[in-house]
Amino acid sequence: MQPAAVPPVADRRPTTREIHGHTRVDDYEWLRDKDSPEVLAHLEAENAYTQERTAHLADLRQSIFEEIKARTRETDLSVPTRNRGHWYYGRTFAGKEYGATCRVPVADPDDWTPPTPAEDCAPDEPALPGEEVLLDLDALAEGHDFFSLGGSSISPDGTLLAYSTDTVGDERYTVRVKDLGTGGLLDDEITGVIGGATWDRDGENLYYTTVDDSWRADKIWRHRLGTAQADDELVHHETDGRFWVGVGRTRTDRFIVVAAGSKVTSEYRYLDADHPELGLQVFAERVEGIEYSLDHAVIAGDDRFLVLHNAAGADFEIGTAPVEPTPIADLVPLVPHDPEVRLEDVDAFAGHLVVHQRSNGLTQLRIIELGADGPGEDYLVEFSKPLYTVGSGGNPGFAQPTVRIGWTTMAVPSSVYDYDVRTRELTLLKQAPVLGGYDPADYQEHRLWATAEDGERIPISIVCRRDSREDETMGTRPIPTLLYGYGAYEASMDPYFSVARLSLLDRGAAFAIAHVRGGGEMGRRWYDDGKLMSKQNSFSDFVACARHLVDTGWTTPDTLVAEGASAGGLLMGAVANQAPEMFAGVVAGVPFVDALTTMLDATLPLTVTEYDEWGNPEEDPAVYEYMASYAPYDNVAERPYPPILAETSLNDTRVLYVEPAKWVARIRATNPDADVLLRTEMSAGHGGVSGRYKAWHDRAFSLAWMLDRMGLAGQPSAGATAPNTSRGDGVLRTG
Repeated sequence: MQPAAVPPVADRRPTTREIHGHTRVDDYEWLRDKDSPEVLAHLEAENAYTQERTAHLADLRQSIFEEIKARTRETDLSVPTRNRGHWYYGRTFAGKEYGATCRVPVADPDDWTPPTPAEDCAPDEPALPGEEVLLDLDALAEGHDFFSLGGSSISPDGTLLAYSTDTVGDERYTVRVKDLGTGGLLDDEITGVIGGATWDRDGENLYYTTVDDSWRADKIWRHRLGTAQADDELVHHETDGRFWVGVGRTRTDRFIVVAAGSKVTSEYRYLDADHPELGLQVFAERVEGIEYSLDHAVIAGDDRFLVLHNAAGADFEIGTAPVEPTPIADLVPLVPHDPEVRLEDVDAFAGHLVVHQRSNGLTQLRIIELGADGPGEDYLVEFSKPLYTVGSGGNPGFAQPTVRIGWTTMAVPSSVYDYDVRTRELTLLKQAPVLGGYDPADYQEHRLWATAEDGERIPISIVCRRDSREDETMGTRPIPTLLYGYGAYEASMDPYFSVARLSLLDRGAAFAIAHVRGGGEMGRRWYDDGKLMSKQNSFSDFVACARHLVDTGWTTPDTLVAEGASAGGLLMGAVANQAPEMFAGVVAGVPFVDALTTMLDATLPLTVTEYDEWGNPEEDPAVYEYMASYAPYDNVAERPYPPILAETSLNDTRVLYVEPAKWVARIRATNPDADVLLRTEMSAGHGGVSGRYKAWHDRAFSLAWMLDRMGLAGQPSAGATAPNTSRGDGVLRTG
């Protein structure tokens, strides 16, 4: 028996608002005052209650943490990436939270084979001859409860490093510049930055982005080295509240590019380093509903702009234009629109283009070779597995003949390849090791299809141990399952590997991803059918996936747990209201559960930029009615809710802690017997705690709660989890 515990009770202090003929009563809006000692005391009381209610899981939490730790090679090195005259790589060290970034000089300019660092070297030994430590992240994090590196950028001549840090969790970063010759910091300090900073071609100026009071990235600045931030030049100010801005430099180094975008419309400006006297120019004026991106390519010896756009169709096409302002209608098609293929991104290199695309719910990587006469052969990089996720990254060199590729499945750990476009050879450089005798062959992966209420087929990706569903007398049997979902912003939840997830799988559970509408798995239509006035599709799709898993014998409602975070937390709140009987538990991370309140307040962070995703309920009565029909907080009622674990962070600027705090309070007030817990990280932001060991403990807490709800808390792990005494692996992504 668990010890008796009395949940905190939040006072009811009603506030009312009249809108569109409705009187909206909110008893818990007072919890929004983050600086109030009373509010902080309430959150601490919730944490204490959660700890007491889960005290019986303490040993299981510690076991899961030790399993994650034992499976991870704690001292590790990433595969080096070449950028101009150096190879860059990261190192992690046993017992350290963050690690270090390093580089060594390129020995042979004609050799693109990355050097192999010594994985068994001690932390105080160089992994490669001539190693230079650029940033010791653990030293930077010392004395801070939270630490995040926002970005780091090497100057074009390789002598300076601009990097940004956040020690609170609110994503307001401070940029510093390190002289890599002396190891000292320049006097320059830039505060209030969102993300990192971008060098110009000459390495004399840094471009960066700041946010307004509603947390919208609205200004681009230019900082000249050696001057005060107060003297920085405002390069661009975006005044339309639906749009946000960002800045970058093309791979060719020639152009600084300033992007402005809403959810449905884009506009790009560019500064030509060859003709700075022309200033910042608009490539194509914004047109409502037209999205595009801009890159610089050299095709058949001619400088061209490479433009990915949706003017020719919802799933985008790639066109080209001269290096000058050009209407989208005047683009020359290079890769025409195909309704069966969603083009997502394109990168230009001297000898080829790399296209990121997806078809039938799966990611693909496409190569278009460039010859003296222009585009040549066009083909996909092939992999043998039927269900996987592939993408490219770490390809900073315009002239490089290789493409760095990342590839994974739900059973095969993250793998790094180099693809040589000249020879068409695919070389495995590293597969993230999983210690303790892990064998991908012990697991099976499937793509299932559920049927939604309107007849749409919804893909499900699922993985489990091969022996978990087999019963000697009954054959295949249902097993406990964790069903994960997101379904917003056209963000695709593609199949991925997780070391932490093995603690579920090896106790006999399955892990499934419901690829619901609102995401981008099946193309732009998939996104459009799960937002605005079609948002309900995301929720009913998730429920349909849950029913499919039950009806086909994969699991049962009393062992099926649902999980989602952020916009996926909205999904969790909605399905808890709409189909509580389907789930044994619901985990809602940083959940957007008070969506209507947030979208009714244009002064709150990100609200105005979100109108194209959710609608504007303040201005449109129909939108208000629709959001009020599904918003989790507004639809709390007397019903038998499944057990709920809500997790949030005090310093989250994207989904404020107050949303789950109010939601939990209302569920308890409406249903006194509801088993609902709130856990608030008091020194973290939207991404949760910082540091890998803290993150492992954090994930172990959630996993232990899930296993308890599945009836597997006492189940021993079938995987090998011997103590970890080895040196060497990479970054762990829990999930």
